[in-house]
Amino acid sequence: MLIDRAVHTVSANKEFIHTHFNFPVDDVELSVAAIHREGHLSPIVFLHGFGSTKEDYADIVRHAAFDGHPFLAYDAPGCGASECSDLSRVSIPFLVKTAEQMLDRLGIDRFHLVGHSMGGLTALMLADRHPDRVLSFVDIEGNIAPEDCFLSRQITHYPADDAEHFFDEFIARTLQSPAYASALYAASLRHKVRAGAVGPIFRSMVELSDNADLMKKFLGLPCPRMFMYGEQNASLSYLSHIERHGVRLSEIGACGHFPMYSNPVAMWKEIAVLLVRPGSTS
Repeated sequence: MLIDRAVHTVSANKEFIHTHFNFPVDDVELSVAAIHREGHLSPIVFLHGFGSTKEDYADIVRHAAFDGHPFLAYDAPGCGASECSDLSRVSIPFLVKTAEQMLDRLGIDRFHLVGHSMGGLTALMLADRHPDRVLSFVDIEGNIAPEDCFLSRQITHYPADDAEHFFDEFIARTLQSPAYASALYAASLRHKVRAGAVGPIFRSMVELSDNADLMKKFLGLPCPRMFMYGEQNASLSYLSHIERHGVRLSEIGACGHFPMYSNPVAMWKEIAVLLVRPGSTS
C-alpha cells in the first residue's frame, strides 16, 4: 500500500521541484509524479493530454513572461511516471478528484488553468466544480462538443477485447495520421500511457462529450477563457459560436492537435497573452 507522503527531488539547477505525492482516490492508491515551483504571483496549473506528460510544460521556466508565477504540472494516473493501483478506475471524474487532491496538497487556492485535450476536458470539469477558484482558463483543444472525440471515439469505432491489441492498433493508426506531430506523438505513446488505462479514459471522454453539455459548462465559466487550436483544426464547427460568447480564439500555425510539439513558441506566447496581462500582478 502506498503511504500518503511526498518525496522531493530538486533538479540540479533548481528551476523546479520534482515530487511524488502518494494518496488514495476512491480507494485507489496513487503515486502522482509532479513538477512544481514556488513564486509570488498567482499559480498556473497545467493538465496534460492523453499520451502526454507533465514535461510538456516544463519549458515554462524558459519563458520570462511567466517569471514569478508558481506552477504545477503532473502525470495523470496511468500516465508518465505516476502509478495507479487500479487502471480500470481511471476516468475524467477520477482525474478531477486527483486534481483536487493535488491542489490541496500544494495549498493552491486560486489559480490559472491550462489543459490540453484530455487535460482540457478534465480542466473544464474542474473549473465547473470550482468556478470561483479559476482565474483564467486556456483550453487547448479540450473536448467541448461531440466532434472533439476524434481520438477517443476510436474505442467504439475499432472495438477490441484485448487492451494491448487496441492500443497497438491505435498507435499504428496515429503514426500514419496526416497531421502535424502525429508520428512524433505515436512514437512515445507506449512509454507514456499504460494500455489498461486507455479504454476507461476514452469511454469516459466520449460519454461526457456526448451527454454532459460541455459547451454550456465552458461558456458559463465566469473567468477569461481562451480556446487554442491548430490551423489543421480550424474547421471545428463551433469556433465562431464560442467567439461570439466572449472566448478568445488562438489559432496556432503549422500545427494540428499538439502545439507543444509542433509550435511551442507560439503556444507559450498565446498562453501569456491571456494569463500575463500588462501591468497585472495576478
